[in-house]
Amino acid sequence: MPTVRTNDIETYYVRRGDGPAVVFVHAAIVDYSNWLPQLEALSDGYTTIAYDIRGHGRTGGSPRDTYSIDLFADDLETFVDALELEKPVIVGISTGGCIAQVYAARRPESISGLVLADTFTAAVLDWRDRVQFAALKATIPPARFVGYERVETVKNWLHERFDRGASGNYENIEQLRKGAPAMGTDEFAKVIRAMASFPEMEVDLSAISVPTLVLYGENELGFIRRHVQKLGAEIPNATVREVPNAGHASNLDDPEFFSAALREFLTGRVYGDAAGGGGPGSVGTTA
Repeated sequence: MPTVRTNDIETYYVRRGDGPAVVFVHAAIVDYSNWLPQLEALSDGYTTIAYDIRGHGRTGGSPRDTYSIDLFADDLETFVDALELEKPVIVGISTGGCIAQVYAARRPESISGLVLADTFTAAVLDWRDRVQFAALKATIPPARFVGYERVETVKNWLHERFDRGASGNYENIEQLRKGAPAMGTDEFAKVIRAMASFPEMEVDLSAISVPTLVLYGENELGFIRRHVQKLGAEIPNATVREVPNAGHASNLDDPEFFSAALREFLTGRVYGDAAGGGGPGSVGTTA
């Protein structure tokens, strides 16, 4: 089982292919397998790497009382350094996108490109965001009694009531979890608090100088869609694209489009035609 020391934990990771490095950062309450379609699809021209974030999967928990997006970004920085990756592209989805943008704003000179999928910023844009983050924290007490899986089922039902299609094909997530170690309730609580406290951070999006691709599902949550606009407006070299017929896990809802968009971004805007050959032509719509 490949692991590397990342601050005070042993971080589990998987590695495929050969070529320029692309590091994938998964969403909350899943594990590295969140990225399996892209790990395989891009391994023909790139070294694709995905790891289990602290508290998740085979990395597991740690004795720290609290987690934060800042801590997760510290772990990512140490992970990249430990593997001696030279200016990788960082790809993050949802909470992984929060981690990726913090890392990219902190060390823009250390990466070649950035992909942010189905994610949000540290800003509170209006009262709806306050409700969103408060509702996130409110999942912790019931999760202690009935388990986070049941709480998430209710949350997805509510999403479908107000943002139809936002949950996408949720069976994809359920299948991933069947093959991953279960997360303990205490770790779940620490991860959720880290997400809910993200607005307490200051992230200078204008410091992200590398080519950036922002992806979001066509049926994405309104909360995410508002933050996608901010990412596109404030990151200097950002392109925003919509993934058709996809919800919040757009890389799983339409893996072919998502992987093709990634390849096009890598071969076109990051590395030119010098790496990852065989990229397709234009895919889909630019929003």
